[in-house]
Formats: sequence, C-alpha cells, structure tokens
Amino acid sequence: MTRAMSRVPGLLAGSLIRAVGDRIASRAKGGGRLCIVNYHRILSAPDPLLKGEPNIDTFRWQMDLLAECFNVLPLREAIRMLATERMPPRAVAITFDDGYRSIHDLALPLLIERGLPATVFVTTGHMHDESSMWNDVILEAIRRLPDTPLDLSELGLPVYPMRSAEDRNRTGSQVVEHCKYMPPEGRLRLTNCLQRMVGSSLRQDLMLTADMLRTLTRHQIEIGGHTVNHPILTQLDDETATHEIVENKRQLEAIIGSPLHLFAYPNGKRAVDYNERHIRIVADAGYTAAFTTETGAATSRDSLYEIPRSRPWDTTPLMFSGRLLRWLHGNNS
Repeated sequence: MTRAMSRVPGLLAGSLIRAVGDRIASRAKGGGRLCIVNYHRILSAPDPLLKGEPNIDTFRWQMDLLAECFNVLPLREAIRMLATERMPPRAVAITFDDGYRSIHDLALPLLIERGLPATVFVTTGHMHDESSMWNDVILEAIRRLPDTPLDLSELGLPVYPMRSAEDRNRTGSQVVEHCKYMPPEGRLRLTNCLQRMVGSSLRQDLMLTADMLRTLTRHQIEIGGHTVNHPILTQLDDETATHEIVENKRQLEAIIGSPLHLFAYPNGKRAVDYNERHIRIVADAGYTAAFTTETGAATSRDSLYEIPRSRPWDTTPLMFSGRLLRWLHGNNS
C-alpha cells in the first residue's frame, strides 16, 4: 500500500475505490466517462499566496492514488476512446496549464516514476529567462510590498489592505481576478506600477524553456496549445485572437518538431472567456480537440471542442478520490 493510500480510511482503501469505480462504469452508457484533472504550478513548499496550488507532497500522494486506483490514460487516446465506447473504468487524464517549469522540475520525476502520461498546454509568450506571467508578477509584488495599504486608485482599482497574511492573500486574489479581464495593455500598466512601488524587478524564472519542452516530450508528455500571451479571447478582435492561437501553435511545433493536436482555452469558461468564433478558429488552426474549465467528467456527448476538465482542489485522499468517483457517476459538483 502506498503512502497516499495509508492515509485513506479503510472503507475507501484502494480495492474499494476500484470496485466502486468499476460499478459506476458498468452502469454508464454512451462510451463511459473520463475525468480530466488540471494543474498549473507545483510548489516546492506551501505558499500562503498560492493556496490553490498543490505542493510537492500533495501532488505526490495524488499521483500515488491515481496510479493505484484509476486508469490514467494519454489525453488524446482517451478522447478517441470516448467516441468508440472503449473507455476503461475509472478513466483519468492529467493536464497542466500555462507551462510552468515546476512541471519539468517537480512533477515530471513523479510522473516518470509512476509511468503516468500527461498533457501540458503551453503559453509561449513567457518562454525565456527571467520571465513570468502577469499574475505571478502581481503576487510577487504583494509578497514584497510593506504592510501599508496598497493604493491602486490611479488604475481604477480600490485601496487594498496589506497588514496580515490573510489580507495579502485576499488582496492578491482580488487583484488577479480583476486583471483577468483587462486588455494586455491594462495588465502591463498595472504590473509596471507595482514594479515601481517595489523598486526592483518582479520577474522570476518560472516558465518552461524550449529545452525543457523537448525533455517533456521524450517522457510521454504531450504538448498542447494555450495561446501566446494567455489573453481572454472574448476581449480580442478576431484577427488578434487568430494570431494568439495560430502563432502559439506554430511556435510550439517548431520547438518540439511535431504537430499539436490539442488546445485549452485560457481561463476556459464558455461564453465568458471564449465563444463559437474561437471554436471555429481553433478548429481551422488544425486542432482536433479543445478543453474548457467546466467541472465534471467528459462523455461522448461533449463537443470535441468543449471538453470539460477541472482542478483537483481537494486536500485529502478521501475527498480527492470521492470527487473523482462522483464525476464519473455524473455528479458535476
């Protein structure tokens, strides 16, 4: 029994999880169901400003549990299985968004050790030294600024409290959430403003390099598209959205030397972050499937260009495995 499973109560030990999953699959119709779990960063240690991201210990027991109790499939193969009614019971696929180098440094060794495939949806605009995405620039500023109130009124934002760790966590979440729907030039104004306040560079070496991408592909890791700059596609005109999708694909294919087949919409909420226009652009670019951030399991009834996948936010093996079983049963909560 693995360390992860030793933490699971007896009634949900590995054999029972498998039995429940098999029972669910035996009653499923229309090709079965597939849980696609989605990660971003893997942390070397817990971080109060990144409470939604798993640290390496959490990720380790999650991978142990998936390897022992579920059938982890390459994503592209699993999508084909959905249409042919050959989906095995307890089917899961693992994905990562954005292209953080912790996927290479921390997650990859654990995936290799357990023989688990995965897919990484990569944003190419930050793939160079000392680069990080706009949201990480914001959080690094929140980490470094003094405990006096953060006044962003010149940018049309409120004054935020910064006195306690809870204040900083809440402020970071609120500023990042607000900035998701800013145009790129608005985000740049904000990050430049924060950098002036801090007085030093907020850039970090957080993202994958081209060499790391090539290493991933040598170890059962498929690369997918995720735009150049991670914009909210509905905030762009069609020409700019097309460039974001097509140029990202071109850049990644040039790096790994093989075609891309899978795409993930940034932020991924239907009608909010993408719409039918972007589905057509993705299909015209040559992608065969695309993924949202809707919760629940994928089924053969889902459009190939709107396949759901979700973040595994549960913090215990009991809750984690129970949620996957509920999704496989058709409960999307």
